[in-house]
Amino acid sequence: MSDFRKELYRRYVTKFKNEQSQVDDRNLQSYWAWCEHKYLPLLKVLDRNYPILELGCGPGQMLEFLKRHGFKEVEGIDISEEQIRIATERGLNAKVADVFEFLNTDTRTFNAIIAIDFIEHFTKEELMRLFPCIHRALKEGGILIIQTPNGQGIFPHQVIYGDLSHLTVFTPDSLKQILMVAGFEEIKFYETGPVPKNIKGKIRVILWSMIKGLANAIRIIETSKTQEVWTENLICCCRKPQ
Repeated sequence: MSDFRKELYRRYVTKFKNEQSQVDDRNLQSYWAWCEHKYLPLLKVLDRNYPILELGCGPGQMLEFLKRHGFKEVEGIDISEEQIRIATERGLNAKVADVFEFLNTDTRTFNAIIAIDFIEHFTKEELMRLFPCIHRALKEGGILIIQTPNGQGIFPHQVIYGDLSHLTVFTPDSLKQILMVAGFEEIKFYETGPVPKNIKGKIRVILWSMIKGLANAIRIIETSKTQEVWTENLICCCRKPQ
């Protein structure tokens, strides 16, 4: 990677992601509780011994979440040396690597690949190369899980424009388009949004449902259409054919 991103990633923690990379225990537990609602159901089909790769693993919150839920063969890569240093200091299996070099040289295949807040950092041309690489790195029947800013969310702009290294923004339709070209199937989309992990969370779920109803009413008036995913980020799960 020879463009401006290299300098941004070199100091990604010290100059930008310091607070997010050093989450206190309370916030980390809250994030993991959220992941139990959003990500764990998508992984329930996997044996705990299956190999899982996380692309852009950052300081390792998801890697640690997976380990805590019994997944034994979990590893991550990231271009940011600062973030990988945090992950390895926490005893996680993570290393500095360029995703294209890693996927094109490592001959292993994985039952699941996870890419959270990752694909938005690439140009369209790079993504047309990236998704076939991911497809090849998955075992037959393997799953790909993505989280990325949602271009059709109600308030997505603070996420889309909140990081200078964000280059491509997806909607469910455009993400499905590139995934189908790369050979994926069973493509499904989910909201990020609140989860009913406590009383406050249950109230937020109800209020969010009301807000979505209003947003869809506006869409119906304008276009006679509705949409399912309104959150600022979207989650996508798809599968490599058997």
